[in-house]
Amino acid sequence: MKKTILISSAAALLIASGVAIAAPGGGGKGMMRADANNDNQITRAEMTAALEQRWTKMDVNQDGQITQADRDARKAQRFSEMDSNGDGGVSQAEMEAHRATRKAERFARADVDGNGTLSQEEMQAMRGKRGGKGMGKRGGKGKRGGMMKRADTNGDQIISKAEFQTAAMARFEKADANGDGIVTAEERKAAREERRGQRNKRGG
Repeated sequence: MKKTILISSAAALLIASGVAIAAPGGGGKGMMRADANNDNQITRAEMTAALEQRWTKMDVNQDGQITQADRDARKAQRFSEMDSNGDGGVSQAEMEAHRATRKAERFARADVDGNGTLSQEEMQAMRGKRGGKGMGKRGGKGKRGGMMKRADTNGDQIISKAEFQTAAMARFEKADANGDGIVTAEERKAAREERRGQRNKRGG
């Protein structure tokens, strides 16, 4: 019974960490994962490079499109990463070890100068990337997969690389208010506030 509960918890964890086009890289939250040099802004080149990396991970069978088979394979990969002893189930110890590894990786990415401690600037950059959540729990309760659904422009439940890149770059272009090819912290904040206002209007 306990094993079943743990497996269910692991499955929920996998679902919660589902793929989002707005999060192409691996270091921050949302678009900030593309910030390769940790300067708290995203250039068009950084976004393009991050999208290429993300596509390679998502297109598991490398056939040039994302299908349900790719999504299932990604879930299996994540489960396998947690199931360190390969017994087909995830114990509490394995889940905690997986979380500890992820936290250590986030710390290492935030520690830009590699001295084993975070400066005030590094802490601020990390908070900016994670939406103000620091090293704690992820925030937000919005539905996952919205960007992926919008990317599937022809509704065939298959996402081509062109659809993927177009949807992701559309968000970048919208956030880049002055059109200089760089999304700054101020522009990201303005874009978030605009999206929040639109959601409130729809909810009202």
